[in-house]
Amino acid sequence: MERIRSRWPLANDLEITLEANPGSVEAGRFRGFAQAGVNRISMGIQALNDPDLKRLGRLHSAAEARAAFDIARAEFARVSFDLIYARQFQTLTDWAAELREALAMAIDHLSLYQLTIEEGTAFGTRHAAGGLKGLLEDDMAADMYLATQDICAEYGMPAYEISNHARDGAQSRHNLIYWRYGDYAGIGPGAHGRLTLNGARMATHTPLMPQDWLAQVGRLGHGEAPREAIPQDEQALEYLMMGLRLREGVDLARYTALAGNSLPEGRIAALVEDGLVTAEGDRLAATEHGRPVLNAVLRALLA
Repeated sequence: MERIRSRWPLANDLEITLEANPGSVEAGRFRGFAQAGVNRISMGIQALNDPDLKRLGRLHSAAEARAAFDIARAEFARVSFDLIYARQFQTLTDWAAELREALAMAIDHLSLYQLTIEEGTAFGTRHAAGGLKGLLEDDMAADMYLATQDICAEYGMPAYEISNHARDGAQSRHNLIYWRYGDYAGIGPGAHGRLTLNGARMATHTPLMPQDWLAQVGRLGHGEAPREAIPQDEQALEYLMMGLRLREGVDLARYTALAGNSLPEGRIAALVEDGLVTAEGDRLAATEHGRPVLNAVLRALLA
């Protein structure tokens, strides 16, 4: 933090978030982080019962997660945590009860992610081998998403992004930078960045494995791979894909400036008629019905 303060001008109300695992928390370390300037904690709790935590491969117990949350809450004014839904064998009633418990704990922010199986991950390998039983059908997962929106809104924490919910004014600032397609520096192992340098938008990345990153830092003095300029059309695509995740949507004038052409009015009009987007002035946003099928909305806009 001292290095950062010596190198960059900082906002007076700087938000500094620390990500923490519930199994690695103890009050003394949290107090030290708070004294160093950290003022927001994001915890990867994932589930509030032990059988599901075990299925997810998490090393902490539900009791440890609750205890860690209480420790964090005592040290920090802002504490967020993550949960995963549409888990193996989970019912809609189960999830609604767990979400209400989480909302009773929550201070100002929750990240709620639907379980998805991706190729190249441990879960993907297990699924391909027939090792994941009780996965939910898409319709049930969609019902859980819709229930999540209703229950969180009831508790005063509506979604400001597809998977993120917050009380008014408590949105995660660093996440908003990504989704609004701002500049951010990715520094540690496996970190990606987007920086505007000398008028050009640059993509940055670093070695994924910590030992490779450390070796490069020792050899070159930094962990960054050669920077790559992002073509304008790719910038436009990234902006649209990220920005439509937000309830506030995207600025069509900014998209046009990046892409060199505007999105077809006919395609926008068709999506408006289907109730999947709103288009007011220069603002295009996905609706409550459009956000769950955002990939289809993007395909329709960009086909």
